[in-house]
Amino acid sequence: MQHINHPPPGPLQRRGLLRAAGAAGLALAAGGASWAQGAGGWPAKPVNLVVPFPAGGGTDAFARPLAAQFAKSTGKTLVIDNRGGAGGTVGASFAAKAPADGYHLFMGGTHHVIAPSMYPRLDYDIEKDFVPLALLASVPQVLVVNPRNISASNFRQFLDFLKANPAKLNYASAGSGSSHHLAGELFKLQTGTFITHIPYRGAGPALQDLIAGNVDMLFDGLGSSAAHIKGGRIKALLVSGAKRNPAFPDVPCAAEVGLPDYTVSTWYGLWAPRGTPADVQARIVEEIRKLGQSDEVKTIWAGNGAEFGTLSQADFGKLVGNEVKRWAQVVKASGAKLE
Repeated sequence: MQHINHPPPGPLQRRGLLRAAGAAGLALAAGGASWAQGAGGWPAKPVNLVVPFPAGGGTDAFARPLAAQFAKSTGKTLVIDNRGGAGGTVGASFAAKAPADGYHLFMGGTHHVIAPSMYPRLDYDIEKDFVPLALLASVPQVLVVNPRNISASNFRQFLDFLKANPAKLNYASAGSGSSHHLAGELFKLQTGTFITHIPYRGAGPALQDLIAGNVDMLFDGLGSSAAHIKGGRIKALLVSGAKRNPAFPDVPCAAEVGLPDYTVSTWYGLWAPRGTPADVQARIVEEIRKLGQSDEVKTIWAGNGAEFGTLSQADFGKLVGNEVKRWAQVVKASGAKLE
C-alpha cells in the first residue's frame, strides 16, 4: 500500500483547522444541549395535557391526581386543558394538531377507539395522527341509577321492570359515540330491552343530571361514579365483566346475573402527536411508569376501582388497534347512531 506524506499545515491552514474544530465542538455541544432538553432534560417547562371532556368526568378523575403527582415528581406543571364536545372528538382534533415536542399530550380512552365507527368525517385518525404512549387506568363500566327515580333494590328487579316497561326509562351518556353510549346500546342488545338515550357534552354534566334526578340511569366508568356511590347519591346495580370489583364488593358483576358477554370497560390512555421524537417519548413513558408506582396514585386508583396500566408502549398501541376493530363490530350490531 502506498503511503502519501502530506506536508505539515502552514499558519493559515492551522487557523482554519482550529476554527473548523471549534465550530464542530459548538455543533456537538448544541446537539447535546438539544438532546438534554428534548429527552434527558424533559420536562424543562410546563406540559399541556388536553382532556377532551368537561371537568368532573371520568377522565378528570384520573388526570388531575396524575397532574398533582407529576408536579411533585418533576417540579413542573401538567396543565389540564379541558376541551369537551362531540364525544371527545373536539379535544382529540385539537390535540392531533399540536406541536410534536413532548410538551403537548393528549389523554383519551375508550371513546376515541369508538369514534372512527360513529363519526364518518373525523379530521384526525387516532392510529395515524397520534403516538400511543401508555395505558393510564382501566376501570369496569358500572350501571348506576338515581335511587329516587328507580326503586329496584337489586339488578334482577331492575331488569324485570325494564322488560315490563319498554321505553319508560332513559339513560344519560357523555355524548353520542362515547363509551357510555355504546355500553348502553350493548346492554340493550344483550338484555332485549329498550331505554331512551340522552346524550350530554361529557360525563360530568351527565352525572350531575343523574344525581339531580333529571335522568334515570347512566352506564359510567367506575372512576367518576365511585365517590357518589359511596356517598349514597346514586346506586350501583351492576359492574361489567366476570368478577366483582374490590372497591365495591357488594355490587354483582355481569357474569353473575346471566350476562357473561357484557365485558365493557372504560380505559384511559396517554398519547402524543405523531412526530414526537422517540427519545422524548421514552422519557415521558419512564415518568408515567414512575408516577404509577407512587403510593398516592395507587391509593386513588384503588379507591376508584381502577388499575394502573402495565402494558408496554408497543402493547398499548396494539390495544388501541384491537379496540378500534372491536367497537366497530358493536356499532354495526347495535345499529348505534349519532343523535
